[in-house]
Amino acid sequence: MSTQPRLVAVRQNVLKQNDVLARSLRRRFEAAGVYVISLVSSPGAGKTTLLEQTLMRLRAGGGRVAALVGDLATENDAARLARSQAPVKQIITGTVCHLDAAMVERSLDDWELKDLDCLFIENVGNMVCPSSYDLGENLRIVLMSVTEGEDKPLKYPTIFNTADVALLTKMDLATAVEFDLTEARDSIQSVRPGMQVLELSAKTGLGMDSYLRFLEKQIGSRAAVVGASLGLS
Repeated sequence: MSTQPRLVAVRQNVLKQNDVLARSLRRRFEAAGVYVISLVSSPGAGKTTLLEQTLMRLRAGGGRVAALVGDLATENDAARLARSQAPVKQIITGTVCHLDAAMVERSLDDWELKDLDCLFIENVGNMVCPSSYDLGENLRIVLMSVTEGEDKPLKYPTIFNTADVALLTKMDLATAVEFDLTEARDSIQSVRPGMQVLELSAKTGLGMDSYLRFLEKQIGSRAAVVGASLGLS
């Protein structure tokens, strides 16, 4: 007797429960006026380096930011991000290859969300499982480094289809690895037509100003919407 139908039913139930909790989280974030951004990518695409620079620069401009970071083991990434002086928590997933809404909810227990403008969630390095799990975020950003090859979107279309914006990272290495920017952009557009694509290098600062202006616009727009809904504008 095949167990496949049973496995499918269990998976559907898990995802349904996650979606219910994610909707609750989204309402909680909205009530607190917090804009939530999640970062997804394969391992080594530069999420932590980018996030560290993002936290530092937004804090320098007066932004009230914090981060949750997921990994199967160690608190190495949280230690790196803590150098930004922003509140940071590590979520250790053990054998689980993604974050889910329940993990995010548990991590918020002793945080006052109303004291934040923006919360970043760095998912586990994986381009498959995270695509299925809503975390209550407002914006999902998928990172793709120039070292991964131009056809990454064609190999992992679901993660690009569930993201809102694509970042091409490590652009300082593009020439060295003979990265074809046009081909990469075409791959993204073939999977997700009209998707906004930004190019940057967190190491050299290339493209960071444009990226931060984009983020500040999203955060500011969300704050205006929340303020209007609460009668503050």
